[in-house]
Amino acid sequence: MYKAYYHSPIGIVEMVSDENSIIALSFVEEAIENNEQTVPKVLQTALEQIDEYFQGKRKVFNLELKAEGTEFQQKVWRSLVEVPYGETACYGDIAKAVGNNKGSRAVGGANNKNKIAIIIPCHRIIGADGSLTGYAGGLWRKEWLLKHEKKS
Repeated sequence: MYKAYYHSPIGIVEMVSDENSIIALSFVEEAIENNEQTVPKVLQTALEQIDEYFQGKRKVFNLELKAEGTEFQQKVWRSLVEVPYGETACYGDIAKAVGNNKGSRAVGGANNKNKIAIIIPCHRIIGADGSLTGYAGGLWRKEWLLKHEKKS
């Protein structure tokens, strides 16, 4: 496992990878730098792409991901990636997209288990009434990310 950190406008982003794939992206309180660690190409590319995202230059990520979860969670996460940059969808929309019309709560549960924030854009999923609902990085970050994408 390899780690790299990016100091974003909304906090420190920790990215975790193996040799070939991004495994996690989350917000952390502090960066635990390991200067002896060689960073694999996939992590270098992820750092470049997340920087471009925060600069408003990147709307789609092109990275190898390894998101581990149930078959249902995998379906949900694939649907999240289909929500366009700058747009939102509600949990019910994703439930319909994965073939479970009454599965809004299950989608919320899968969304909560997403370990690759921003790249798998769970921040783009909102309540049916347009309200911002749970986000592991905090609702203020979710709001910031959505506003950032709207103006880019």
